[in-house]
Amino acid sequence: MIEAALTGGFSHAPTQSARAFRAILDALSRPGTIHDVTGAAPPAPLSCAAGIVLLTLADGTTPVHLAGEADTPETRDWITFHTGAPLVAAEQATFAVGTWDALHPVDRFAIGTPEYPDRAATLIVECPALAATGPRLTGPGIKDHASLSLPETAAFRANRALFPLGFDCIFTSGHRIAGLPRSTIVEET
Repeated sequence: MIEAALTGGFSHAPTQSARAFRAILDALSRPGTIHDVTGAAPPAPLSCAAGIVLLTLADGTTPVHLAGEADTPETRDWITFHTGAPLVAAEQATFAVGTWDALHPVDRFAIGTPEYPDRAATLIVECPALAATGPRLTGPGIKDHASLSLPETAAFRANRALFPLGFDCIFTSGHRIAGLPRSTIVEET
């Protein structure tokens, strides 16, 4: 194991993970809102936000897929040490981490089943920036409409057409997160 894997986790896990969980919950329940998270320092190329999402949501029962440049020995060791999450192929993942391009094709990720729609994957999409601009978002958790700087719209529109099946997304950039659950309607502006 690489020595750097032993550092960068939460220094006070109960408090920091509770705060992070609240921010993740808020981001997914109010699509288009952007939240700041702090408290972890994962190895590059993972952002602080992506590391915090994994520290908060992943454990020994949640398979993680690392896509593209996110799949490094340092990242693998860090996730394994801090969460115990097994690292798996895309088709088996509960969580998948990477840039939007690295996560493609997104139709390889689990979308749940009619009996168990909760068995869908959550994509942790690393972005260069997050902003409340871009495609128009409507649906549950949004009063009138919201906007979010999404990497594209077609895949999210196709995902919404599968509802109640489909994947959910948590967008990360630096210390910021935003959520886009499968129930959100995405329209070009």
